[in-house]
Amino acid sequence: MSRRPSLPPPPPPVEIRTWPDREAMLADRALILRALVGMHLGPGRLGVLVMWAGLAAFGWLLVGSGLVMFEQAADFFSGIAGLLSLLLGAGALIPAVVLVSLYVARDRAIRVLLGEWGALDRDPERDRELRLPGTSLVWLLLSFVLAAGGLALCVIGPASARPGDDTYGMVALIMGLGMVAWLTGLIGAVKALAHRRWVLRVLTAPAPLDAPAPLDTPARR
Repeated sequence: MSRRPSLPPPPPPVEIRTWPDREAMLADRALILRALVGMHLGPGRLGVLVMWAGLAAFGWLLVGSGLVMFEQAADFFSGIAGLLSLLLGAGALIPAVVLVSLYVARDRAIRVLLGEWGALDRDPERDRELRLPGTSLVWLLLSFVLAAGGLALCVIGPASARPGDDTYGMVALIMGLGMVAWLTGLIGAVKALAHRRWVLRVLTAPAPLDAPAPLDTPARR
């Protein structure tokens, strides 16, 4: 099984940089930024997020079903079935929460590297392919739909519950599924907006006046 690609290192400090000229530095910068953008907004990252969110939703579905079984238990065997459902749900939910946390932490590290490598210099020609307006828009729209649906479940679930007909476990089940969808959409929206902000602040912004001189030209005195 292939392992996920490791993150590239940050750019070396100025005093130990060994690029022979500016073009070599820009080529390495473009190569690393292309890899980082793919790690951040690539289709695989969307699939991984959906997979972990689906595992979390499945785990909460089992937990909520266990709560409903406990509330409606008529005999000993119903209680055992509810307990088993709770244990199985926790076994799926806890790893999903841990994996999503690692996913978010990795995205944060990628955004830091994007800022550091992007700040090395400006390269409009190579940077144009890194903007990905269509991809970030797809992420944002899908995330908005998912977050809106999850928020609707969180509100409609308890608001439509009827005393005596709907149990607390059923309300918790609906709200938990809505919360999973809302958090997943929120993570996706943050990724899309963070990429757009990086494009505006790093790729399309003018170079700062105090930027270091290019490697292939002498510094102005």
